[in-house]
Amino acid sequence: MAAIDPNSVDAAFAMLLEEIERLVRSINETGGEAFQQGRHCEAKQMLPQAEAVTEFQQRITALRKEWDVMSSKLSAATREPPPKTKLERLKKGMRAPEEAYYIPILRSLEEMGGSGKTAAVCDAVYRKMKDVLKPLDFEPLPSSPRELRWRNAAAWARYSMVKKGLLSDDSPRGIWEITDKGREYLRSNG
Repeated sequence: MAAIDPNSVDAAFAMLLEEIERLVRSINETGGEAFQQGRHCEAKQMLPQAEAVTEFQQRITALRKEWDVMSSKLSAATREPPPKTKLERLKKGMRAPEEAYYIPILRSLEEMGGSGKTAAVCDAVYRKMKDVLKPLDFEPLPSSPRELRWRNAAAWARYSMVKKGLLSDDSPRGIWEITDKGREYLRSNG
């Protein structure tokens, strides 16, 4: 049986659902602008797109729940580290480490009143980290040319922070929310 890392699959589902949420927001904004500007025909054409993407999002959410059930049944014997990919691993220091995102994420959430939408949090984190980020952080990922490396690293940092209890694991989809433990971490380390 092939090696399976349930945490990697869960993280992939989380990132996929966040991207779909961004697409839904974009369609909603475009349709809303068209409606406000009196382009009702164009706004009406956006509705089936929004419905199709929302339906797809619901199917992915259901698959994620199905995966959660399935992965919990996997025995420890079948859980092996995933095989090495052919992508070359980056040398230490070539990009900002994941932990470097923790304080900027927590501080941004505190400034936003405790929670915020993914895009808004990432924008605030960027403003705090732009002088710390390395040139490589601004390059696209080889596996996802549309995504900058630092945004992907911020998403992984969020995932790790949820696992550590610094961010809420039950906040609405697309919302990042600090926990009391996260506030304590920020007071102690920020």
